Amino acid sequence: MSEHRRKPPQPQGGGRAAARRGQTGSSSGRRAAPRSATGSPSDSYDSGGEDRPFGSRAEARRAAQRSSTGGGRRRAADGAGHGGHGGGRRGGPGGPNGPGRGRGREPDPYKKRIIDYPRAGKYGWARWVPSWKLVTGTFIGFCGSLMAVAGIAYAMVGVPDVAAAAKAQNNVYYWANNKPMVSTGGETNRQNIKYEQIPKAMRYAVMSAENKKFETDKGIDPVGIGRALFNMAKGGETQGGSTITQQYVKNAMLNDQSQTMSRKFKELLVSIKVGRTEPKEEVMAGYLNTAYYGRTSYGLQAAARSYFGKDATDLKANECAFLAAVLKGATYYDPAGQTAIDPGATREANTKRATDRTNWILDEMVKDGHLSASERAGYKKDLPKLQNPRSSSELGGQIGYLVDLAKGYVINNTDITEEQLRQGGYEIHTTFDKTKVNELEKAVKKVRKENLDEKRRPKTDKHVQFGGASVDPKNGAIVAIYGGESATKHFTNNADETGAAVGSTFKPFVLAAAMQDGKRDPDLGESQAQDERTKVSPDSYYSGKNKLKIKTYDGSIWKNDKGKEWLQTNDDDESYGTPPNYQIDLREAMRVSANSAFVQLGMDVGLDKVKQAAENAGLRESSLTGTTFPSFSIGISDPSAIRMAGSYATFATSGKQNDPFSVKEVEYEGGTVYRHKSQPKPAFTEQVADNVTDVLKTVVEDGTGTSAQLDGREVAGKTGTTDGNKSAWFVGYTPQLSTAVSMYRMDDDETKKSRPFLEMYGTGGQETIHGASFPAEVWHDYMEQALKGEPAKNFPEAEPIGEVVNDIPTPSVTPTPTESEEEQTEPSTEPSETETTPSPSASETCGPFGTFECEDTGGTETGGTDTGGTDGGVTSSPTESEDPGNTRGNGNGGIFG
Repeated sequence: MSEHRRKPPQPQGGGRAAARRGQTGSSSGRRAAPRSATGSPSDSYDSGGEDRPFGSRAEARRAAQRSSTGGGRRRAADGAGHGGHGGGRRGGPGGPNGPGRGRGREPDPYKKRIIDYPRAGKYGWARWVPSWKLVTGTFIGFCGSLMAVAGIAYAMVGVPDVAAAAKAQNNVYYWANNKPMVSTGGETNRQNIKYEQIPKAMRYAVMSAENKKFETDKGIDPVGIGRALFNMAKGGETQGGSTITQQYVKNAMLNDQSQTMSRKFKELLVSIKVGRTEPKEEVMAGYLNTAYYGRTSYGLQAAARSYFGKDATDLKANECAFLAAVLKGATYYDPAGQTAIDPGATREANTKRATDRTNWILDEMVKDGHLSASERAGYKKDLPKLQNPRSSSELGGQIGYLVDLAKGYVINNTDITEEQLRQGGYEIHTTFDKTKVNELEKAVKKVRKENLDEKRRPKTDKHVQFGGASVDPKNGAIVAIYGGESATKHFTNNADETGAAVGSTFKPFVLAAAMQDGKRDPDLGESQAQDERTKVSPDSYYSGKNKLKIKTYDGSIWKNDKGKEWLQTNDDDESYGTPPNYQIDLREAMRVSANSAFVQLGMDVGLDKVKQAAENAGLRESSLTGTTFPSFSIGISDPSAIRMAGSYATFATSGKQNDPFSVKEVEYEGGTVYRHKSQPKPAFTEQVADNVTDVLKTVVEDGTGTSAQLDGREVAGKTGTTDGNKSAWFVGYTPQLSTAVSMYRMDDDETKKSRPFLEMYGTGGQETIHGASFPAEVWHDYMEQALKGEPAKNFPEAEPIGEVVNDIPTPSVTPTPTESEEEQTEPSTEPSETETTPSPSASETCGPFGTFECEDTGGTETGGTDTGGTDGGVTSSPTESEDPGNTRGNGNGGIFG
């Protein structure tokens, strides 16, 4: 039989295959010795068949494979033992003491290994399941390694040095021409004090607020640390140390403010070391001397002077509780507001947060036995009296406003955090043109000096504020602002946030929406009318009638929540256009600023489309108010001067919108960490934008804005005044520069909780203040100097656009109020905007509202304003749900709001 034919498995002691293998064991090792030579027990098997130690051929093969090692294919069979040990392909002659001719010694497969993995003697999946001994040993080894690493790291870290922590670099701000503007921002406002100089109330306030077990803990909070590590591991928000010791260590590690695991681990080790080696008195003093309290104040002494004008040793318990509240985050707890950093950090919101937390801390001090109930009862629920924020003399004039604006832009538009910026070392290259900044300030001062006299007219000329901003249309760079008299006296930046409604300067967005989206067809259903629209030409006709009954696009009379009809008024109950329907084209309506025409146009187009046009131009959604009321179209919203200048710049660039920006590049340690890239967005078609410009040129050439005319230059712009004569605007542009100027009255005591806008009747000796008066005068004087030396450029020629709608006057479009209707009207005490004559001295007064009396329902909190139906009628008894004026004071102006 051929030796290549498969044979049944042989008995353990011999068999034919073993015999064949044994025959050549002494020579070549390829054949075994015969059974007779091996003493195999197989010699005694009977005729009943072979005795198989394995149940099948497969088992025999697996047994052979398990017994093979090294390079040998099979373990050599032997007669009575293991003839031929090793790795040879086949063993030599068998026998109990057969010499074997294998290629190596075969190890025992069951001999124990140091690490039994994969596991010997196991097969399949069980072979890869580690034993409990292996798991336990690995865990113990891992923990031991960690302890060794932690021990070494613990020995290497040092205790923070408070004096070293006080050192920080300044930030250097540059003008647009790269010449230095000011160096500031480092921790220069700091003075360390000893533990004994810290009031007990201050120590107890921070313990009650942040770390009740401070006097007995070991410097760390294991639960808080575990929570922080877990949040970081799952990608959540990073968390700081929860104990005073950890926060002190965090404040002292100025060279690394990253929120990484390695930094947190180092911070933890330092906290443990400080907790074990430093007295609690040193830790408390170190924490309060390194903490940031806002207003560029580091340490308790600087904070006491900044907020209360006194030394830390003289602080009362409620003042200590307030400073402990501010430690939670000055951006959101400084009552002065920090909208330059976060638009949500308004004066009103911050004051409420600070008040609530201060009172909570005082209550906790009572619970913890650190303050008596009787003493607590002596403190009012309101905040203690605070000083107005004061900056260094270097930040006087407009510099402080410019720095705040640039700082806020960096924090909100780069990866640089507020904390990193406070540590200094940055070179911030701004877009501000020094010459233009000076000229804008000079123009405001000139108007003030020539027209306002607080001593002679204190009731009308006090508390007058101006704001202004100038933007380069081609890229959105803010080249100049006017934020107020001085950043060291008037903290609010009037260019970036005021809450002053913009009035009729909003009307160009209504016209743009009418040309871009078109009016809806009243003969179509609501769904179809949204899609099938008629784009409107500036030559289209609308009613300029006073007390116009406003309709929805389908012809039904618009009614308020109380079911009352809305009659829109014009100045002094004057109607524009030809009787009996008083039709007037939109160009003329813009020239004379007829409210009724634009309110009805807005309703025909859809207030949602008007809102979208304003946002496309560059206004923020958060600054748009009363978007479902007809008067939305005539300017009850309160965007900032920066945003108004930027949005009009969109028309100057034929429809390309650039977001305003104040920082073009930031450098750190010689390398660029941020560089601005302007990304123009299409807001309107060229036809639409150029036609808006063409209409606004008419306003300056022969309308309410003639006082803004510039010698030899084309100018487009719009005046605006709000109800109650509480704010006035002029916004205009040339192809090279867009500028907005606002004027309003507001009590300049910024510590007051409620600061409503004040009327300007009689201000400057004028019967009323309107956009064509002082704001346009400031605009003119500034632009003449700002554009000096630059060549005059013309706007692009406007191409015809849209269809002329309502060109056939019909009585049904603008019904004349009947006698009974007139009898229903109530005498109004509130005026609306008027812009009636093309001369600079035109009366831009606010007349009666007509049918419904306008109630003063403006915001009463800081930043609020009366906007109950600006330039138009409102309900006789507005409620919060129906009066858009009640949305005032939303603090949306920050960061170019």
